[in-house]
Amino acid sequence: MTASEFSALLLLATASSFTPGPNTTLSTALAANFGLRRALRFIVAVPVGWGMLFSLCAAGVGSLVVAVPALRWAILLGGTGYLLWLARRLWGSRSMAQADPARLNVGFWQGVGLQFLNIKAWMLALSIVAGWIAGQADATGRYVAVLPVLLAFAFFSNFTYALVGSLLRHWLAGPVVDGRPTGRRLLAFNRLMALALVLTAVWMLMGGAV
Repeated sequence: MTASEFSALLLLATASSFTPGPNTTLSTALAANFGLRRALRFIVAVPVGWGMLFSLCAAGVGSLVVAVPALRWAILLGGTGYLLWLARRLWGSRSMAQADPARLNVGFWQGVGLQFLNIKAWMLALSIVAGWIAGQADATGRYVAVLPVLLAFAFFSNFTYALVGSLLRHWLAGPVVDGRPTGRRLLAFNRLMALALVLTAVWMLMGGAV
């Protein structure tokens, strides 16, 4: 792989990983509500799921997803439905997760599965396979070189968003009235995160239907 090809890959990975999306939104919300340690399960799940999805695309399975309309729509509708369900769970939450641990239960396996319900993730993986791996004489070597880069970006982008959420955690619990946190800030924050998930779901549905 040439230096220009690797630089282009880094630019694409930065743009696709650090722009807001379902993974970064959930990482932020989980850390703000549950704390950074609790969010780590989801943060680790993102690169694991993405790596599995990318490997399937490199093996040719991703092309089947795009080619079969029924499978494509199943992924699209399943993904948007799940994001809307999570948004509904977030919308009315004004207390920290210790008081309501079932309010937003997104763990490791849910995080892995979410990657396969994101039709945009399939498209991105297919684009990277087509641009950097498929048809190349050193395809296997390129796959081995590209995969760790993508996994690192998937982890550190979500960790960065989660870190921001965790730093806001105590402030979001306020303001304090009569010695007790009101949770008004957290409610507003959770509703903002819920709105971001709804907009992401709409964006996925509109873009994936094209």
